[in-house]
Amino acid sequence: MYRKEYPRPALVRAQWQNLNGSWDFAFDDGNVGLKEQWFKNGKFSLKINVPFAFQTPLSGINDQSFHDYVWYRRFFKVIKEEGKRYILHFGAVDYECKIYVNQKLVSEHIGGQVPFSVDITDFLTFTTEELVVWVFDPSTEVHMPRGKQYWKEKPEVIWYNRTTGIWQTVWLEIVPEAHVTQMRITPLFDEGKVHFALTFSKAGEKLAIKDTSGSVKYTAKPTALKHEFTIQVFNDQKDYETKAWSPENPYLVSFTLAYGDDQLSSYFGMRKVHAANGVTYLNNKPYYMKLVLDQGYWPQSLVTPPSKEALEYDIKMAKAMGFNGARKHQKCEDPYFAYYADKMGFLVWGEMASSIRFNEKSAWRDKHEWPQIIARDYNHPSIVAWVPLNESWGVDDIAHDKRQQQHAIELYNLIKSLDQTRFVVGNDGWEQVITDICAIHNYNHGKHDDKEAIAAFNKSISTKEDLLNSRPAKRPIYANGYSHQGEPILLTEFGGISYQMTEDKGWGYTAVGDAKHLLSEYKRIILAIKESTALAGYCYTQLTDVEQEINGLLTYDRNPKLPVEKVKEVNDLIQKYK
Repeated sequence: MYRKEYPRPALVRAQWQNLNGSWDFAFDDGNVGLKEQWFKNGKFSLKINVPFAFQTPLSGINDQSFHDYVWYRRFFKVIKEEGKRYILHFGAVDYECKIYVNQKLVSEHIGGQVPFSVDITDFLTFTTEELVVWVFDPSTEVHMPRGKQYWKEKPEVIWYNRTTGIWQTVWLEIVPEAHVTQMRITPLFDEGKVHFALTFSKAGEKLAIKDTSGSVKYTAKPTALKHEFTIQVFNDQKDYETKAWSPENPYLVSFTLAYGDDQLSSYFGMRKVHAANGVTYLNNKPYYMKLVLDQGYWPQSLVTPPSKEALEYDIKMAKAMGFNGARKHQKCEDPYFAYYADKMGFLVWGEMASSIRFNEKSAWRDKHEWPQIIARDYNHPSIVAWVPLNESWGVDDIAHDKRQQQHAIELYNLIKSLDQTRFVVGNDGWEQVITDICAIHNYNHGKHDDKEAIAAFNKSISTKEDLLNSRPAKRPIYANGYSHQGEPILLTEFGGISYQMTEDKGWGYTAVGDAKHLLSEYKRIILAIKESTALAGYCYTQLTDVEQEINGLLTYDRNPKLPVEKVKEVNDLIQKYK
């Protein structure tokens, strides 16, 4: 079985059961399963290795053709314990699903990027349990969050193979009747405090928080289902210097929390981001972001990381190349990514898969999933920005369409209402309305011998006026009726230089024939960025090759295309704010 590890590393309980592994599986291309009640008497002729989608080699099926309706089934046993509740968790199921336990519908969920759970205690027999999952994932639907999953049968250009159904861990958690159901941790950096907001299934139990030495930091006996409090973390200026979280000093405060018989362990980091005078700040100090675009795809498993170590490796390689963070592109990544980013010191811009076209349904779907993403990942200090829209995907007429502009504004305000501790990048790329960062995409760097294109690119990023007046992809930086309000300007996609190292042919925005020229071209663009008087950071495209895109610094199977220390030397040429 793959993915055996505890699936929620930032909030850990001792009692749990992994439900990954071999499941019964069936395609329902005629969409007859619900009518024929396959949750009672389905014919499951295939086996699938959960949590991998049927489109992947690791699933054991490896079928990339269209199958919009699929079914899963597995049997499991669990020991009955008095006073306990049994919570069934799904890390992510793309896109709509129904969950049946012992032939009873226990839950329905819409949204392919986010986790959900259901208390199945009252549906268990404590003999042999039957779990059945129905999934609907429309292959050609463009008014739903797809991200990079192509709506045509064969991947091409920037669009990849699809992911249908279960693609993150399925697991069972055993908790006491009275337990913590939500925990929201907010660093109050300037005050040197941390704020806790807890929600309980039942009130009246004793609450205690202890540090790793066993010292009690807070105790109470809440009489309501919600309870909030603050704890002092920084006691003097030295604490601000040594205990603030950053990529250079990923200091985390670990703790245990007891609420009655409920025992859990977690951590937090003291971190603050804000912007002023066109500059991004980390912990009240100017900070230059050097990010890399990370698609989060693997050749054997597509969007599902083959292991937690695969995520750790990607961060390790990115840091070795001199990047201090990543823009995790068009997916809500496996929880271990932010966990390792917290531990290793790595900034993260979080995204959700975008729709392709706009209508009322796509607007609802965006607003439906974002609160769930923030609820899952709010406590991670590594995540410093949310990106609700990318290059006007799903709002393709936003430049002039007031309804689509309003949708972008509502997404920005929705996220801000839920999380005021991070940047919100309104529409990464161009045609922005309201945003905390002016994020520009520009791949017009030209070929190495195209002096005219090179000169034009260098000028287009040289000053604030040039950046704001540029029209990469022939689109304005701000939508009609909106303009720059002083927010920091970052070049958040550029490069995409292809270098073919294997027999698999592909494409990039420009191409080179060997590692030496890949490095020289990368250096040329970084030096142009260095000379810019207005850019406050960058994000290079991209970390790895993906399918037909061969413009990564690593191959699809994660082999470096050039010495990582040489890439770091180039990134280190920019030492702004040091």
